[in-house]
Amino acid sequence: MKELLEGSLAIAKAVSLCKPGVVSAYPITPQTHIVEELAQMVVDGHLKAEFVNVESEHSAASVVLGGSAGGVRVYTSTSSQGLLYMTEVLYNIAGMRLPVVLTCANRAISAPINIWNDQQDSISVRDAGWVQFYVENNQEAVDFHPIAYRIAEDKAVMLPVMVCMDGFILTHGMEVVDIPSQEQIDKFLPSYKPLYKLDPQKPITMGPLVDPDSYTEARYAIHETQKELLKFIPQVVGEFGKVSGRHYNGLIEEYKTKDAEKIIIAMGSVCGTIKEVIDELRKKGKKIGLLKIVCYRPFPAQEIYEALKNVPKIAVVDRSLSLGSYSPLYAEVRSLFFGKKKQPKIISNFILGLGGRDITKDSIKEVVRLLNAKERTCEFIDLKPELLKEEYKDE
Repeated sequence: MKELLEGSLAIAKAVSLCKPGVVSAYPITPQTHIVEELAQMVVDGHLKAEFVNVESEHSAASVVLGGSAGGVRVYTSTSSQGLLYMTEVLYNIAGMRLPVVLTCANRAISAPINIWNDQQDSISVRDAGWVQFYVENNQEAVDFHPIAYRIAEDKAVMLPVMVCMDGFILTHGMEVVDIPSQEQIDKFLPSYKPLYKLDPQKPITMGPLVDPDSYTEARYAIHETQKELLKFIPQVVGEFGKVSGRHYNGLIEEYKTKDAEKIIIAMGSVCGTIKEVIDELRKKGKKIGLLKIVCYRPFPAQEIYEALKNVPKIAVVDRSLSLGSYSPLYAEVRSLFFGKKKQPKIISNFILGLGGRDITKDSIKEVVRLLNAKERTCEFIDLKPELLKEEYKDE
């Protein structure tokens, strides 16, 4: 049914419909409301799950690792420093092929301390082996949680999935969302029957010490599964569409790209603002489109290339940095043209919205204006030069 909900509460409802048996998280802004609501559901008897209070995010990740290894559907969520504190366990979860689902309420990384949104946290753990989805709005956030469980728990996959949603913008934003019914979710997401689990009657070893003769093959197996997911994800998303009536591609979304002379590439909530700018500029006769990256890991290189191969000018919008190098999304988009016959005339990188700085329609129009001129490998939009001239002296 359709409800006007804060994004965090909508996520809690979606997760509860998936019936996790173990929930564990440590509170951190702007993720806290999600697990507060889930904890209340457990107390009120609306969710039959074990809610485990812990002293840190590292512990929360360890609890869901253990729950998943024990054969139970699990859930956790975090943000920013909390996600980085989980990093050791994130690698373990993927390496042990455990189908954990995590919501990352994207938030900037300190220092300086900042509680507002950019995507540096989840981008920083992109190589941990997790599938990563980036959602534009709260309806997508709701829908991609059951999708995440279905993908993670498939016996041909058995990998963890991270649903990334922009902190505050989505987690605390009020939107009308269509919450699926329990019947719909049960039809789409079967009860969890683990492929393997820790069982005294049938002992197995998880996460063992391996020598150089075996380690490469373990990493290769995850890499190959990630590549195979590029075919599997659209299938799962298509099945969800049949149940819910809401249809996604699952990898990318094209918005007015077919005749576009310029395309902006972006991930997350900023795509809504970009769509508004495109609609305005289209009325003025400017042929501009958007390519939204939904699935960042595995990276859908071929799908992106096919959408961009005939476009002369491309702008990549990043809400994260790889300090001292090219920005992450730009670097991967740029690399997919290597060795290809069809190349864009200009492919430029624009850094926007770090630390929660507003990305306005004027910000996007500035991206479009600068794309007319020359190729830029790292252009900061809305930079404040006066702050760069500030001299800090001891008092």
